[in-house]
Amino acid sequence: MSGRATSAQGAGVGPVFAALADPTRREVVALLAERPTITASALATQLPISRQAIAKHLGALADAGLVESAREGRETRYRLTPAPLSAAREWMATTEAQWDARLSRLAEHVQGSR
Repeated sequence: MSGRATSAQGAGVGPVFAALADPTRREVVALLAERPTITASALATQLPISRQAIAKHLGALADAGLVESAREGRETRYRLTPAPLSAAREWMATTEAQWDARLSRLAEHVQGSR
C-alpha cells in the first residue's frame, strides 16, 4: 500500500487517536471493555473524577465513534463500539509494515555499500 493510501486511511482514525490521547478516556474505554453497558454514575464510582467530568469524556469518546449510549428507563447506559479501534489498529499495522519494509531496504543498501 502506498504512503498516500495510508495517509488517507489514517485521516479516518485521527479522531480515535485524539480521543485516546487522554489517559482518563483510555481508562474509561478499559472499563467499558469489561462489561456490556454501564452508566456514567457507575463509571464515576470507579474513577477519581466527577460524574460531570465522566460525561464530558464519554462525549469525546462518542464523537470519535468509540461509545454509544442508549436510554433504559431513567438511565443512560454506555457501551464500547470497538470498530474504530479496529480501524486504528489496522492503520498502525499497515504503517508498521511500511516502516519495516523501508528499514529492510535501508539495511540492504547499507550492506551492499560495504
